[in-house]
Formats: sequence, C-alpha cells, structure tokens
Amino acid sequence: MPAGMAGAGTAGVGAQLEEALLRQRRACEADPVPAYRGRIADLRTLERFVRENRDALVAAVNADYGNRSRHETLFGEIVPVLDGLRHTRRHLRRWMRPQRRGIDLLLWPGARNRVVPQPLGVVGMIVPWNFPINLMFLPLASIFAAGNRALVKLSENSRHLAGLLIERLPRYFPPEKLQVFDETGGVGVEFSRLPFDHLLFTGSTQTGRSVMAAAAANLTPVTLELGGKSPALVCAGFPLRTAAGRILFVKLMNAGQICTTVDYLFLPRAEVEPFVGLARAIVGERYPSIGSADYTSIIDARAFGRLREALEEARRRGARVEQLLPGPAWDESTRKFAPHLVIDPPPDCELMQREIFGPILPVLGYQKLEEAVAYINARPRPLAFYPFSKRPAEVDYLLRHVMSGGVSVNDALWHVGQHDLPFGGVGASGMGHYHGREGFLTFSKLRPVFYQAPVSGMKLLWPPFGRLADRVLDFLTR
Repeated sequence: MPAGMAGAGTAGVGAQLEEALLRQRRACEADPVPAYRGRIADLRTLERFVRENRDALVAAVNADYGNRSRHETLFGEIVPVLDGLRHTRRHLRRWMRPQRRGIDLLLWPGARNRVVPQPLGVVGMIVPWNFPINLMFLPLASIFAAGNRALVKLSENSRHLAGLLIERLPRYFPPEKLQVFDETGGVGVEFSRLPFDHLLFTGSTQTGRSVMAAAAANLTPVTLELGGKSPALVCAGFPLRTAAGRILFVKLMNAGQICTTVDYLFLPRAEVEPFVGLARAIVGERYPSIGSADYTSIIDARAFGRLREALEEARRRGARVEQLLPGPAWDESTRKFAPHLVIDPPPDCELMQREIFGPILPVLGYQKLEEAVAYINARPRPLAFYPFSKRPAEVDYLLRHVMSGGVSVNDALWHVGQHDLPFGGVGASGMGHYHGREGFLTFSKLRPVFYQAPVSGMKLLWPPFGRLADRVLDFLTR
C-alpha cells in the first residue's frame, strides 16, 4: 500500500490517486507511442511475474476466500492468464500494423488513407474479488499491448492479494507504468472519479451504474463487464446426462461465484425429475461433502447470509428445494454452502430477480421452446446464454431470438476462455469488449490519417466558383 493510504481521509486518498495519475501522464508524454519491443517486454514481464509468484498468488486468493480450491485458482485464473499473454504476444505485431483504407481517387488523386492504432494513455481498472488474478492480468495484457499505462483498484474482499501485489509488483514495474491500490474505504469512489483515458469496471450492474455516472463527469469512456442472470436452455432430445455434467461443473466451480455461470436452467417439463436424480449423483461423485478442499467457500458473511435468506424465501413461497449433498445445508464457520436445486421458484423471488452468485440453481420446466425464449427475453439481456441442442436449426433459432453478451453452445462458460473471441456484455450486462484483438482495439485510438498528394484535387473546387466547379459538382451529384 502506498505510504499514507491506510487511514487517509477522502481528501488524502483523492490526492494520492491524482498524484499517481499525474505521474503516469508525465510518462505518457515522454513516450507517447511505445515501440513494439517495449510492449513485448511488458507482456513478458507480466508473464514472468505470474510464473515466479504463482504459489503466492494462489495462497493469497485462498486466504481471501477462507478456502478457495487450489485447482480452481490454477485452472480458472493462472492458466488463462498465461495463455492470454502468449496469444497477445503472438499476434501483437499484426495488430499494431497501420491499416490501409480506400480513397476517392477522383477528388484526391495520389492521396492516401491510413488507420493507425495508438495508445489512449492511462487506463483505470476496477477489479472484482471473484477472479481477481484473471480479471486483472488479462485486461492488462490488452492494455499494455496497446501501449498504455494502468492504475488498478482491487476489491475490499481481496486484501491478501492486494497486499501481495502492492509489495511485489514494484520489483517488476515502476509506478509510472503500473500501480495497484487496495480498497481501504472511499478509494473506489475517488478512483472512478479520476479523468482516465479509459476506465474498465468488472462487477455488479448496480455498482456499474455508479461507476459510469462518476466517469461521465470527465467524459471518460468506459468498458463495463457486469453480470446478470445467464440462462441455460436444454432442448428436447439433447442427452440429459451430458448436459447435467457440463452445467453442474460450471455452476459449482468457485461455488457459483462467477458472473458467467448458469444462473437458471430451462428443461423440457418431462426431464425435470430425471435431471434432479442425475444432479444428485453427479455432485456426489465430485464432492464427498461441503468440507472438501475442492469446494470453495462463499466470499464473506454478507454474501453467505444473502444466499441463505434467498433459499429460505423460495422454500417458504412454495418452491421445491433439493439439496444435492448429504449432511448440513451450510456451515457458517467455513462459509461453505451445499449445492441446491430450486424447482419452479416464484418469478418475483430473490433468486429469480437478482444474480445468485452461489451454488443454487433454479430449474424451470417448459412445454414449448417459445415459452422459454419469451421468459428470457422479458428480462434484462444476460451476459451469457447456453443453449443445448443436437439440431442446428434449433440452435440457429435460439441464437436469432435470444440476445446475450456471449454464447457457448452445448456447454457453459467456455466462450470466455477463447482468446480470439471478444468478451463483453450487452445492455444491462455491460458494454464494450476485451480479450484478444478486440482488447487491443478497446484500449487503442483508431486514428484516421489522411496523406494529401503533392497536388490537391480539391483545387478544382476552390472559390471563386466558376464553370469548372459547376461541372464537377454536377457530375458528383447526379
């Protein structure tokens, strides 16, 4: 933590953040368009930091959660970060190349058009607690590839990780290139008010609205990666065991604390009961109990209490609740929460109105596919949509009729891990994209450049206007 940040008042926090931004702005002025070699060096340094501090990063996230499966941290955070950095390095030279564009040779003979991607400058990033390594370092790959500098603000639930990054990152990057801030109270509000050249926020829709409002005061462009209720829809005829295995793997990863997890499930009405039986068997094979080290804790007491209250509300209001593991439904001391299915919850209950962010899966039955489509479309557009079907025409129908940020067909989540696909929401689930080439473009200014020829064709239209100008304009407007 920078000296003086702990316990500083709002004014002190704001002053230190402004100083950090000014330091990076001065560095941008000294090197406004970093060369390819410098950008590659930054990407390699990011990779070296992750590799050399891998075990410490895993331990820090585990400490922040209370228990975070080591394998989930490696698989869901470290692996995609390293893979994304390799992908970016492999393609960066091509992404940086100026694009040639066409030109109207009649008016501008001999002139040229180019589109030149150039750095925006200083990018701010507000990182959530659920996948903090992934959601910090993958955007940094795009930010550094585009030649920018970055200030990063971590969540109040990532204290151990923030402490590690604040201590060790300065050994790899100077503060004029990259600086990390902990959330010590009031930092987030002041951070979002800074006049960045771009601001990336990942988190809840509610907080995203506040961040966007703060950024608007400076006309700071934003990329918002929000959440929402991402549905899975299993069509008749798709192998139910296959669907159940894939959906439950994603739903229980990180104990459901993933913005792109399956938030509710539509099944043909006749397959609801078979799914319940399959779910109980599959979950029992994967987790002997909620005490398993492979089963992640809920992040804090507030989130744990919210899940418990939402489950009890659905039960009180007539929904059928199926616990998928024997033993206690939860353990408050470890914040472990057993996997549950909730069959036919009321549409206005908490579980169906708000992103769940936990190991509870509402299950809804349908008779006709159009019923499920109408239900999804009557709600805010989700961050992801997961159709399961063996029929290409059926998949095409669903892709045309259900809008979402991204789609995985016949599985869930994995579109997010494809580094050559853009990642981002739509409507209430976010705006803007990053990952791969789209990330490079998001954090670049695509600057149009016109190169005039030695002799300008526009001389034909210089005043005073005469018969030649009349003829040219008549020809162009017929």
